[in-house]
Amino acid sequence: MIDGRHLLSELQTLRGRLEDDLRERSDVVPEVGGTLREEWQRARQRERTAQTYEAWHDDYLAQAAVMWILGCVFVRFLEDNGLIEPPRLAGPGDRLRLARDQHTLYFQQHPLESDRDYLYFVFETVAALPAAASLFDRRHNPVWIAGISGDAATALIELWQRIDPATGALVHDFTDTEWRTRFLGDLYQDLSESARKKYALLQTPDFVLQFILDRTLSPAIDEFGFREIRLIDPACGSGHFLLAAFERLFRFWSQQEPGRNVREVAQRALDRVSGVDLNPFAVAIARFRLLLAALRESGITKLTDAPAFTIDLAVGDSLLHGPRPGLEGARQMYLDSDTDPVGHVYDTEDAADLRRILGRRYHVVVGNPPYITPKDAALNKAYRERFESCHMKYSLAVPFMERLFDLAIEPKNGDTAPAGHVGMITANSFMKREFGRKLI
Repeated sequence: MIDGRHLLSELQTLRGRLEDDLRERSDVVPEVGGTLREEWQRARQRERTAQTYEAWHDDYLAQAAVMWILGCVFVRFLEDNGLIEPPRLAGPGDRLRLARDQHTLYFQQHPLESDRDYLYFVFETVAALPAAASLFDRRHNPVWIAGISGDAATALIELWQRIDPATGALVHDFTDTEWRTRFLGDLYQDLSESARKKYALLQTPDFVLQFILDRTLSPAIDEFGFREIRLIDPACGSGHFLLAAFERLFRFWSQQEPGRNVREVAQRALDRVSGVDLNPFAVAIARFRLLLAALRESGITKLTDAPAFTIDLAVGDSLLHGPRPGLEGARQMYLDSDTDPVGHVYDTEDAADLRRILGRRYHVVVGNPPYITPKDAALNKAYRERFESCHMKYSLAVPFMERLFDLAIEPKNGDTAPAGHVGMITANSFMKREFGRKLI
């Protein structure tokens, strides 16, 4: 069983080392530094950011460092719970020896490579399984662009293989018969101090999200039917709302259609929940958690036996991407270089998925969006252009409140059909301060 607090403490220290390592490599490895500078220049020219290169560069490398760590956490969880064979990073008992044997075998076959190459091999091996392909997607995962050094990779592997001298047991054991993943939300919130401040990361307590789903998803199922329901969290973070909604929908579907294949039920429940988040490692965690939930509900214990579950998540800014379906004739929010002055789409984003997910309306819209004031001048300006409620030194709670209602189904004039349900956690500052006047 994983000790989340001890794991977080050690990973915070290692994250700092990986950031320093990536910063040094971006200065001396042309394909790393050059790629990042070109991306920043495109974003700057299209007014997607007003950050200096140094600040933007540091933010990107902080994300990449976290993704290197999370990639290993995903693999370790899968290994320790027997979902993939053989283990290649570590594992309790005999599995540690097997992992070390795999490491030795790799370097017998690739004597000139480093531990960075070994970690890439591990990630590629897991990604070759249909069910796990999206966890290490080359197009969106920054580990493929910002590679750590061989020495840093060695330190990362050694952390997973370290033995407690007092007990002789592996220090970090991810074995959990119930496959609980909430600890990943703690990592998401606290692993990177800079990310926590930038994205205002704060986990949603379970009793709060259940309270909100009781008052949104439950009545929406009664009104629209469980086969038709669509739910979105446009600031999904590590996926708490999505996971809870999936579990409710799976149980409901199973009770109503007990003869249906459980894998099909799992996919149908996944099809009813969608999520978007600006933070790539938040989306990676949410995707991993939903995958494990689908595997558990389907009774699948090996990834080799799992289908390629479709999980409807995308990295991007819900306040910029997609049209505003609730406002006829209003300016469309497509980040399209031909029609939008804020037309840059980052490599970690997928414009087509974002337009699809954010271009339709939902029976249930839930979220716990950030309450911070946007610091990037370019983004601050872009949000003001898109949302009428952005006033004075506004909090992001303001445009997000508009956006959540945009995404909810709204009957046309004279239509007696029910409306969509919106539930969110938000700051009450808009009720007390001048910037909230327009919203009210």
